[in-house]
Amino acid sequence: MSSIQVLGISNAIVDVLTHVDDQFLTRVGVPRRSMVLIDEQRAEELYRQMGPTTEMSGGSVANTIAGIANLGGRTAYIGRVFDDQLGRIFVQDMQSLGVDVRLEPAKSGPPTARSYILITPDGERTMQTYLGNCTTLAPEHITPQTFGEPEIALLEGYVWDLPQGPPALAKAIGLGQRAGTVIALSLSDAECVKRHRAEFAAAVGRDVKMVFANETEVMSLFEVTSFDAAVQRAAKVDALFAITRSEKGSVIVAGQERIVQEAYRVAKVVDATGAGDAYTAAFLYAKTSGRSLKDCADLGSRAATAVIQQVGARLEKDALYRIS
Repeated sequence: MSSIQVLGISNAIVDVLTHVDDQFLTRVGVPRRSMVLIDEQRAEELYRQMGPTTEMSGGSVANTIAGIANLGGRTAYIGRVFDDQLGRIFVQDMQSLGVDVRLEPAKSGPPTARSYILITPDGERTMQTYLGNCTTLAPEHITPQTFGEPEIALLEGYVWDLPQGPPALAKAIGLGQRAGTVIALSLSDAECVKRHRAEFAAAVGRDVKMVFANETEVMSLFEVTSFDAAVQRAAKVDALFAITRSEKGSVIVAGQERIVQEAYRVAKVVDATGAGDAYTAAFLYAKTSGRSLKDCADLGSRAATAVIQQVGARLEKDALYRIS
């Protein structure tokens, strides 16, 4: 168990990617560039209207764990899927990368979660997400055996939305503290931060020692209106912050240490899906390989640059070395 570098705990979702035009979005009544939760009936209706699709394991932290594995890192994953076609795709996909999937697919409950990622010609994504079985994650799934003794455990902010998510993550944090695991948190999105700001603020610096966020999310966490103010607040917290800023690159804040990483140039954005997840994957891979924070930030930027020039959020092998 102790050989695992990064364990991810998150909503297990299958990404179903397809290319569409703006007329398709209008026809099915989907707001452009939105992320909307849908029910099972709507999920079936929408799927019937889509053209050719590509399915792969997804969800923010799952994408990060897959990315670390593809870079050569040793990873494990905890998340719930149902024993159906999409659930088997998720597990087989992760296992094919060498990820140690710690939970068996469920034999009861709702179908496997899926996110329909509708990609328009400009590379922007519009997401319709059915949460399904991933919402059944509970404390009983977080045990000394499933958690193990990873170097870092990466928790997904969205899990706080689940009925049994908060007690499940509290159990994970307790197990991590006993195992000497560094607890990391992905803030997921600004609305998620707004919903759980009190819990996140209480955990960061106390239990959580690494935070991955974009600038909007970290500003929401600290309830400030400027990025500079957020950085000043982050510097006073006993945690490392890796903050992405799209074309402005990223900023790493660790106490008084501050690293500003420029973004790499992109000829054409093919699909903006998963840039932050890829950044986190490369950053954590570098961190658990003993690299400096500057190297971690640089590899993160390389990964984000690579992933937005391809379809899908999966950071492919050798992707970092295709960026000059």
